[in-house]
Amino acid sequence: MAVGATAAGAVTPEAIPATPFPLSQVRLKPSIFLTSIEANQRYLLSLSPDRFLHNFRKGAGMEPRGQVYGGWEARGIAGHSLGHYLSAVSLMYAQTGKPEFRDLAAYVLSELKTIQAKHGDGYAGGTTVGRNGQEVDGKIIYEELRKGDIRTSGFDLNGGWVPLYTYHKVFAGTLDAHQHAGLTDGLSVATGLGDYLGTILEGLSDAQIQEILRAEHGGLTESYAELYARTQNPRWLTLSQRLRHRAIVDPLAAGRDELAGKHANTQIPKIVGSARLYELTQNAEDARIARFFWQTVTRDHSYVIGGNSDHEHFGAPRQLANRLDQQTCEACNSYNMLRLTRHLYGWSGDAALFDFYERAHLNHIMSQQDPQTGMFTYFTGLASGLGRVHSDPTNDFWCCVGSGMESHSKHGESIYWKRGDDVAVNLYYASTLNAPEAQLEMDTAFPLSDQMVITVRKAPKSLDLRVPGWCDAPVLRVNGKAAGVRQGGYLRLTGLKSGDRVELRLPMPLRVEAMPDDAKLIAFLSGPLVLAGDLGPSDQPWEGVDPALVSDEAAPQLVAAGGLHQYRLGTRGKPGDLSLTPFFLQHRNRTAVYFRRFGSAEWVGEEAVWRQAAKDRADMAARTVDFIRLGEQQPETDHAFDGTPNTATITHIAERGRLIQKGYLAFDLKITDGPLVLQVAYAGRDRNKSFRLLVEGQVLATETLPGEATVARNILTYLLPPALTAGKSKVRVRFEADRDQWAYVYEARILRAAKV
Repeated sequence: MAVGATAAGAVTPEAIPATPFPLSQVRLKPSIFLTSIEANQRYLLSLSPDRFLHNFRKGAGMEPRGQVYGGWEARGIAGHSLGHYLSAVSLMYAQTGKPEFRDLAAYVLSELKTIQAKHGDGYAGGTTVGRNGQEVDGKIIYEELRKGDIRTSGFDLNGGWVPLYTYHKVFAGTLDAHQHAGLTDGLSVATGLGDYLGTILEGLSDAQIQEILRAEHGGLTESYAELYARTQNPRWLTLSQRLRHRAIVDPLAAGRDELAGKHANTQIPKIVGSARLYELTQNAEDARIARFFWQTVTRDHSYVIGGNSDHEHFGAPRQLANRLDQQTCEACNSYNMLRLTRHLYGWSGDAALFDFYERAHLNHIMSQQDPQTGMFTYFTGLASGLGRVHSDPTNDFWCCVGSGMESHSKHGESIYWKRGDDVAVNLYYASTLNAPEAQLEMDTAFPLSDQMVITVRKAPKSLDLRVPGWCDAPVLRVNGKAAGVRQGGYLRLTGLKSGDRVELRLPMPLRVEAMPDDAKLIAFLSGPLVLAGDLGPSDQPWEGVDPALVSDEAAPQLVAAGGLHQYRLGTRGKPGDLSLTPFFLQHRNRTAVYFRRFGSAEWVGEEAVWRQAAKDRADMAARTVDFIRLGEQQPETDHAFDGTPNTATITHIAERGRLIQKGYLAFDLKITDGPLVLQVAYAGRDRNKSFRLLVEGQVLATETLPGEATVARNILTYLLPPALTAGKSKVRVRFEADRDQWAYVYEARILRAAKV
């Protein structure tokens, strides 16, 4: 996907700074967006703040009032969901005006104030960490940091699972409660949180802080910057600036894309922090960082739905065709990219920025939530044949559940903006604006309709209607007469008065978008919406061939199927015809988003290879019991990874992995009954290495590796003796070496043995 704020050769519109109308001044009307908000309301009201507060109270020496939730909330990262929940109920209050959500925010803040008072130093946290075989309160990590005891492999901090990330979520939640729910306690609790962590950071050198920042720390830069904005205390600005992660932001400031191999959503909040710092200090470097990062991610690292990352990591720029699987497009990434886009738009008022915002919001964020159950996806898999996996209401609480609570509490936040004396409409979502500057009522079924009607109740000085980049021929009428002047990505209307009826039609053409690195791997869009083939219900298996297109046309065409966004492959489809409808609506379907394109002569020679490749992929998926991608944060956490410090992650290439060095690395893999094999992926070039592979403490192989410079990966398979697996649900896999080997290992997989 390529989205630029200004097309090459185009005249750059004059920058007009913009600010969004407060969420409290916008109300959603019946639409898919209101349906989403209502589903999220039901979910938020079903949750118990006391269960989220369990560890917070326990760590302060107080009796918990509710049992801790399951999933991530029952692990070391516990507490992150409380922060998201606090943000979500505060946003929901602003979006709907319903007092029960403000009451929930007020209750959480009162509890946090009590907890801070018990600690006596501003601390409030729910994280835990293992110490001497016991799970203890995570505050111990912060006190170790205070003494200069800093240990991190990049994925942990002093043995804790991203404690600063969780700290930020609570910090951000208190600031959101202050802003969106109007609760002064939000600012006082935020100040206490800032002070506790601040006293630790202020006692450390810059080098020590940069070492801490190797571990994921969320948006602490932004939170301290925001605390400064609200209090004008320069202490918070200094801390925000010291929390700029130089290893990440310095290359960006210099215009270098060094994102390959990095955990994507670890980086995006850092850049949001740079954007906020720019707004407060006008430091041009922070603006360069934010703009270059945004352009790089949207142009070189994003898929057609606007999402980015595969298995949570960036790859090499513009190399996406081989990165399609079940773990593309983490939802948190798009949540944060939309936040960054709002900052950049605020600086310039450039309508083209909303081409990305609209794409990611409609196709990714709106696909993340099942509107019937209110549950959320973690990833949005874009390989053919995949369905969506939604969260359990009380037993998952992934990061994307937390950001999902927020995303689906604020669909009205970016519709209406102030651009100087103008009111701009950037998203065509059915809604009302009730502000001192203007009162507008928008009726539309967009994006499922191409027509909008805006009724003016109180006229602004001028009304600017965004013209999306996908629309070549907008039609605008006021009271039935053609109107509007095209200016800088907008149709501008002046001289409006109360009672005027503004009618806008945005024809939605069908278009093709190819992968940046493979012109023959294409996706289809209808107006703003990505289309996807319907491969059947997601609760039923799919073992078909990836759909393909056989066409000699310069731009392959689809067959219209009777309604807006309704198409078919027709006779061009292989292995047959297929219905294509908006991707985001297919919540319970297996889908095909990208299609391999063949010429008719090419298909004759390639069909057998195509079918065999699909069969091989399906066979691998069916045989896989469990697998781990080494060097990646979430898989290693999920599989209880452990190792000596020198088994470093591989970070100088786009593909993550681990080094086999003197010492060990180990992890768990799930198993099942029946003959099993362990398949391990090593670097193809590695040879004459010497290490041991153990399973359940027994040596399975003493490996040397054959090495072949022309092979990217060396895949070796080891038979697991039944005696090692009998009666077990998982096994411990361990690599040991007596000296440094510098051998790369990427992945380990438990497979059912192939049938002979």
